[in-house]
Amino acid sequence: MKLTILGCHSATPRTNTNPTSQVLEINNHMFLIDCGEGTQVELRRNKIKFSRIKHIFISHLHGDHYFGLVGLVSTFRLLTRETELHIYGPKGIKEVITLQLKLSDSWTNFPLYFHELTSKKSELIYEDDKVEVHTIPLIHRIYTNGFLFKEKPNERKLNIGAVLDANINKAYYRKLKQGADVENEEGILISNESVTKDPLPSKSYAFCSDTVYNEKIIPIIKDTTILYHESTFLDKNENLCERTKHSTARQAATIAKMANVETLILGHFSTRYGSYDGFKSEAKEVFENVVLAKDGKSFEF
Repeated sequence: MKLTILGCHSATPRTNTNPTSQVLEINNHMFLIDCGEGTQVELRRNKIKFSRIKHIFISHLHGDHYFGLVGLVSTFRLLTRETELHIYGPKGIKEVITLQLKLSDSWTNFPLYFHELTSKKSELIYEDDKVEVHTIPLIHRIYTNGFLFKEKPNERKLNIGAVLDANINKAYYRKLKQGADVENEEGILISNESVTKDPLPSKSYAFCSDTVYNEKIIPIIKDTTILYHESTFLDKNENLCERTKHSTARQAATIAKMANVETLILGHFSTRYGSYDGFKSEAKEVFENVVLAKDGKSFEF
C-alpha cells in the first residue's frame, strides 16, 4: 500500500503549498482522493500515470477539495482517454461538473459515471474481489464524507515443501490458498493448516478531512492501519474549530488513540503557521506514532 500526498494544506493554493489531493495505491488499484486546484500538475510532478486513475473520491464540495476535478476530466479528454472513469462524491457533483463540460462544449469521449452520495451513515460504495471502500460520515460545514479503503483478506500461502510431501495435485492449489482442506492423490484428507502459511495481514487506510472532532467515527475506523486526519489548527487556535468545523492536531491524535490505529498522518494544515513542527509535537503528547503529510511525500506501508 502506497500513499502519495499531492496536496495537504487548507484553503487557498500558494506557490509552495497545494490544497487537498492524494493518491492511494492498494492491491493494483490507484485511487485519487480529493482533487484541489493543481492536482493534475502534481500528478505529473510525481510521475503518476493518468491512465491508471479509474476511481476518484471527493469528500465534499468546498473548492480546495474539488476545483481541480473538471480540469482533470478535461485533460483526460484531450489525452483521448477511452477507459471509463467513476467519480464518487456528494449529491450535486454531477450537476456542477457536467454544467462546465456543457458550457465549454467539452463532453468526454470516454464513459464518465457519477456516484452521488447522500447517506449520513457509513455505506459500502465500491467493492471488487480485492478491495472495498466505505464512507466515513464527517461533521463539517456542508455534507462531507471521509473514506475507508480496506483490503479483503489475503490468500493463504502455500508451504510448497509440505504440499509436495503430502502429494497434493496442483489442481487443488487454488483451494488451498482459499483455506480449504483437500484430498491428496491417495484420497487422504489433508488439513489446510498443515500445508499452508498464514496470509499477510490485510491493510486499511482511513481518510478523514475535513471534520470537527467527532468520536462517532471511531467504530468505523477501529484498528485501521493508517489514519489520515485533518489537523487544521494548533491548540492555541482551538477556539476556531467549532466555527469552522475543523480539528486540532491534538484532537486528531485523540481519535487515533481511541481507534487504536497503527499510524496517524496529520494534514490539512492552515497556512497561518510558519512551521508545522508544532502539529507533530502536540499530537505526540497523546499518540506516539505520528507523521506529517507533505506535498510530494510518499508513504509505503
